Amino acid sequence: MIKCHLSTIMGERRLKIADVARDTNINRGTITRMYHEEATRVDLDIIEQLCLYFRISVGDLYEVIDDSQTEE
Repeated sequence: MIKCHLSTIMGERRLKIADVARDTNINRGTITRMYHEEATRVDLDIIEQLCLYFRISVGDLYEVIDDSQTEE
């Protein structure tokens, strides 16, 4: 399972979805799906834009969670 930390990152910086969409020119719907962890695929250029915008690495934005550990 892939966990997206966008909502946490945005919360720490007190940013709204509209703020990020406006500042990055990323479609608001895309950011909303990522924020709510409903996105099933995201283009690499979107991930790159977000990483540059927040000055973070891809590993800060996404994390691989072992499903076998979460089922316990």
